[in-house]
Amino acid sequence: MNTFGTLFRLTSFGESHGKGIGGVIDGMPAGIPVDMDFIQSELDRRKPGQSPIVTQRREGDRVEILSGTFEGVTTGTPIGFVVYNENQISADYNNMKDCFRPSHADFTYRQKYAFRDHRGGGRSSARETIARCVAGAFAKLALLQIGVDVRAYTSQVGEIKLPEDYTHYDLNIAEQNPVRCPDTEIAKKMVEYISYIKGEGDTVGGVITGVIRNVPAGLGDPVFNKLHADLGSAMLSINAVKGFEYGMGFDGVQYRGSQMNDVFMNRKGKISTRTNHSGGIQGGISNGEDIYFKVAFKPVATILRDIDTVDVNGNPMVLKAKGRHDPCVLPRAVPIVEAMAAMVILDHYLLNKTKHI
Repeated sequence: MNTFGTLFRLTSFGESHGKGIGGVIDGMPAGIPVDMDFIQSELDRRKPGQSPIVTQRREGDRVEILSGTFEGVTTGTPIGFVVYNENQISADYNNMKDCFRPSHADFTYRQKYAFRDHRGGGRSSARETIARCVAGAFAKLALLQIGVDVRAYTSQVGEIKLPEDYTHYDLNIAEQNPVRCPDTEIAKKMVEYISYIKGEGDTVGGVITGVIRNVPAGLGDPVFNKLHADLGSAMLSINAVKGFEYGMGFDGVQYRGSQMNDVFMNRKGKISTRTNHSGGIQGGISNGEDIYFKVAFKPVATILRDIDTVDVNGNPMVLKAKGRHDPCVLPRAVPIVEAMAAMVILDHYLLNKTKHI
């Protein structure tokens, strides 16, 4: 499927080395002020070439809105948009045309379709996430009207990780360094490590932490459309994602119920919880506390060194990849994680409005 969401929906199109990437957003509420500078800034956070530790493909990634807005606000009709590709070097992928890159989508894509676009991965390229960032920016603008704040940051690169949870950091600092980590000193170590890995012609993975504040209580359903399940599905749809956890996640298995239970209390006339081990979601429904989660990204599959593989006929061969690739996806994936989270929360907010008279 190329469509995401139920009431707030994104349908994306385009390939890495095609004419462009675009999409259609349906279900965007009418009357929301459209801040084009903000929307473009979200794309700029994702675009290639923004620092030495990301791919040096040079793209302006300027978004053109085709429909769905008028006199600076959304109209409630479908929002069409496109971002044209400007800096494809398809020849870099000619030596990959008849072979399969290990841990990439080359083999599985061919098995599914009996054909594949080898230029930059085609439809399976992470360049498709341009459409997600545009839709996520619109979702953020809508959520701004109800005070919901969506943030993400790099919390781990390889074995280098932040020692504390999100409550111990000023998340605004994350945008002040190229790796998007809210601890300046650890960010420097991460950047140095990524640079070293890049020099080795290799890649490295890590973890992005997401935080969503001021979410109304009551979003999500108790069975199949649990809020955390939809967040997990959204995150696992992002290229290179291998894991998702929310709240205490896997760390919680070592505790007892008496230690893990979030005890209710009356805080200034509002029912809240004394702790937030649940990550803001209980029984699949938001409880009004901060929603926090982690997303694990594997190392990029394409490495710039000799690697054993086979051709399309199964014959052994050695591939030396060319082209411009990220040594670590995390810096550019932070806005993508935020975009997917914003779309899920807005979708559930709109769904929840349909369940009350």
